[in-house]
Amino acid sequence: MKNPGTKTGKKHKFTMGMAVLYFLLTALVFICLYPFLNVLAYSLSGYNAVLSGDVTFYPIEFTLDAYKQILGRAQIWIAMRVTIFVTLMGTAIGLVLTIFAAYALSRKNLPGKKLLSGLILFTMYFSGGIIPTFLVVKNLGMYDSLSSLYIPQAINVFNFIVMRTFFRQLPESLEEAAKIDGASDMGVLLKIVLPLSVPIIATIGLFYAVQYWNSYFDALIYIQSPDKFTLQLRLRSLLFADELNNAGGGNVEGIGTQVMTQSLKMACVAVSTIPILLVYPWLQKYFVKGVMLGSVKG
Repeated sequence: MKNPGTKTGKKHKFTMGMAVLYFLLTALVFICLYPFLNVLAYSLSGYNAVLSGDVTFYPIEFTLDAYKQILGRAQIWIAMRVTIFVTLMGTAIGLVLTIFAAYALSRKNLPGKKLLSGLILFTMYFSGGIIPTFLVVKNLGMYDSLSSLYIPQAINVFNFIVMRTFFRQLPESLEEAAKIDGASDMGVLLKIVLPLSVPIIATIGLFYAVQYWNSYFDALIYIQSPDKFTLQLRLRSLLFADELNNAGGGNVEGIGTQVMTQSLKMACVAVSTIPILLVYPWLQKYFVKGVMLGSVKG
């Protein structure tokens, strides 16, 4: 007879299969991290180390010269402010419109719900194309305006589907009890639904933030004024025109110019990537939970 005070659970033995699994996972993690480590290594390595090609995933002849040259330019800070503004505005507008649309179309008593949902889903697979969209943006007076970077793509259909699925899973008894107490539809949404939807809202907000932060194609099409360039568009101009190297004093000819430009390019990539990566740890506790809650049912 077993003693109730003793542990009855079996100890897991470390088998060859587990060793292979851990090895494969470690290799996969390294493969995913290597591009980031390589970018950081090049941006933090000295001129001679980059020139010799010895840099892999750790810095050689550590130096911050590339970052000093980048962060010392006013164009980078202007582009950073523009990108932050577009990201905040786009995320806020996207969340508000997605919440209202998803909540309305998740209610069973909404007339024409299937038709409206079908029209929204249609845009996920078919679009008017670049030229018609450009003409619409221009005729609406948004050309060369920051509003063109977040108004035309205010709602992402995938985010809408995930949030609508989440709202469908909420118990109908909560809404019924609130309406018995005299709450309106808006009151139910603001006082009952939204407090219960923090995980999915944080997750969708992160999706929108990453979308707007990394976007450069819209700015490439709609923005002409250099003072309205986003960080990604500014980075693209530096990658293709070597603007940073030529204007920043790195006047080295021949292969030296290419190597110096390569270090600066890597530093630009790091500067544009690190800020959005820092957001993930703050929302990690909501991220997995929100995705799972919003994708259990179709």
